[in-house]
Amino acid sequence: MSHAGRMRLLMAGAGLMLMAGPAFSLDGADLVAKLNAAMGIPGAPLAAQTIDVRGSTVTLRGATYKPVETEPAVNLGDITLEGVEEDAGGYVIEKVLFPNVNAAEDNTTVTISDISMSNVTVPADTTGDSLASVLLYEEASTGPMTVTVDGKEVFSVASSVSTTDVADDQSAVGFAIDVQGIRADLSTVEDVKSRDALQSLGLTALNGSMTMSGSWQAEEGVVDLEEYVFDFADVGTLSMALSFSGYTMEFVRAAQEATKAMDTNASKESQDAAGLAMLGLMQRLTFNSAEISFQDAGITNRALDYAGKEQGVSGENMAQMLKAMTPMMLAQYNVPKLQNMVSEAVNTYLDNPGNFTISAKPENPVPFPMIMGAAMGAPNTLPDVLGVTVEANRRQ
Repeated sequence: MSHAGRMRLLMAGAGLMLMAGPAFSLDGADLVAKLNAAMGIPGAPLAAQTIDVRGSTVTLRGATYKPVETEPAVNLGDITLEGVEEDAGGYVIEKVLFPNVNAAEDNTTVTISDISMSNVTVPADTTGDSLASVLLYEEASTGPMTVTVDGKEVFSVASSVSTTDVADDQSAVGFAIDVQGIRADLSTVEDVKSRDALQSLGLTALNGSMTMSGSWQAEEGVVDLEEYVFDFADVGTLSMALSFSGYTMEFVRAAQEATKAMDTNASKESQDAAGLAMLGLMQRLTFNSAEISFQDAGITNRALDYAGKEQGVSGENMAQMLKAMTPMMLAQYNVPKLQNMVSEAVNTYLDNPGNFTISAKPENPVPFPMIMGAAMGAPNTLPDVLGVTVEANRRQ
């Protein structure tokens, strides 16, 4: 082939590529529409003044977010979506970058920096029975967050990270949240009595963290909140766990529809109907287990000293008073087994503050309607129905 022939062939190929380019370009409007559909919120909560598509990068300029149709939209600024690819009618987004937040109202200012999400999957169809029809992300994180009032910082968070891990067959997802460097300045509490009480307890500031982890088996509808922990220095660690069943994709969609009905129609009849629908949905759930535990880090004795001072007695005498009051207070509920457990646990804990744990582990899962029926008809049977136990200073 001559040189001129080769040149004509190359030019023809380049022309074909240029003509084919628009056919393979991303549809920014479709991406936003599918994001809104996957959020399960009435209307189009996410909007943008313009949608700029350049290769695999989509920029939502002048983006706003309106989770409640009757409320004003929140201005988000320009959101950048990097590494966007179409995937079987849906989309995969490698990185979502949000602008820093610097919002002020009256004398309060909120700032949040380094907000991003990674490996976001946007479903093509939100009506399926698996996690393939759910908006998911691999990681979402923020950098420092601060709240200032009259120029003084009253609350801050150093960082937060939320991660998910989806099973290969799209049947389950694990999740975890880690919030570090939580700080609250309690010296700014306006009520004088409350501020004095906090100072007496040695709580001029809170410093700690929050972590959470669990899983959701979408097909079986089992939610396991394995741990939900608040840990604050010189105060203690509050840990919670919960497991229930019935939270299937069908349940999620029905709950979304009920929520939409409540948001879009303010009439009393509609609100009542939606409320009854939500109550009906709750009856589909089944209770598996729950636990709440507190590990003391010094707050108990300080609280006893403060309460005793208010009564004109020592902290030790206050502890003895609480021991004597506990069985008398519980006697009116006619739950002798629970009364004995709680009294014993309170005595043990107040003698040597360690940990205090309340667990509910029935032999078999208990439907929510049975719990509601027992609560209304025979509340004294609830401890047995739920398998409640109370312990103090349990070995961890």
